Amino acid sequence: MTALSLPVSQPVTHMTWHALGTAVHLLVVDGSDPDAARRAVASLLDEVDAACSRFRDSELTRLNARPGEDVRVGPLLARAIATALDAALATGGAVDPTVGAALRAIGYDDDFARIAPDGAPITIRLEPIPGWRAVRFDRTTRTVRLRTGVELDLGSTGKALAADLAAEAALRATGGGGVLVSLGGDIATAGTAPAGGWRVLAADRSDASPDGDGEVVALQAGALATSSTTVRRWARAGVMLHHLVDPATGQPAASPWRTVSVAAPTCVEANTAATAAIVKGWDGLRWLAGRGLPARLVSTTGDILRVAGWPAPSEGES
Repeated sequence: MTALSLPVSQPVTHMTWHALGTAVHLLVVDGSDPDAARRAVASLLDEVDAACSRFRDSELTRLNARPGEDVRVGPLLARAIATALDAALATGGAVDPTVGAALRAIGYDDDFARIAPDGAPITIRLEPIPGWRAVRFDRTTRTVRLRTGVELDLGSTGKALAADLAAEAALRATGGGGVLVSLGGDIATAGTAPAGGWRVLAADRSDASPDGDGEVVALQAGALATSSTTVRRWARAGVMLHHLVDPATGQPAASPWRTVSVAAPTCVEANTAATAAIVKGWDGLRWLAGRGLPARLVSTTGDILRVAGWPAPSEGES
């Protein structure tokens, strides 16, 4: 979502394109094979789209269309569902994959680029989403049964999982070296970082200028993800909406945090924690600190809090 990779002291090849409805950035340390890395990442993201998209004739949409049935899914979708259910368990349901119908109800019913920025009024009902326990999933047989009314959306953890898998695929394709993959600002790294680490800007938007507002941190390994209510926003009858749904209400989370950035060993863990912190609100601060995950939280008024070892900014950074 909202962390932007910056130039590093050691030469790298930087490639960018669009996939999964977002910007893809692939950085490969010089000396590796950047073309092989790009092919591997592009192929992996095509597989993720075919398995997990909520907006196309994907394996996920076909699963959502068969409530009450036992459906055997492919290995990639099975892994994505397992990841989403693990995130729900780890966050006490704050990050929940059964928000698909709620997202559709508030207008997020297509790739974001095709959603009208403003539109007619919509009827909004405050009610909890079905909840992840409404999903029966056998990890051994890869069999899923959805209760009637349950619609899975894997957008959050699915994109983070894609970043982790893409970084691994890029590293295998290059045969070594170091790579960084950013999917809309969800960043995963693999291999050996360049001298000084991967320099990353933590900001409100993934399309922020490298010299824009934010804080630069250096990643030696692992991942960094940012969740934010300032992107993927749209209006209906003048009412602003965003894509981070609170499972307790089925509506966009009313949070004191507009942006949360988290560093973790994997992008899935970082993204899960960042999203959970926004949904949990003030409790998210204590929740992050208790897990020892370095995080930077920006309030809706612009105040910045850092927990669990997130470094203080260098002079001249905000």
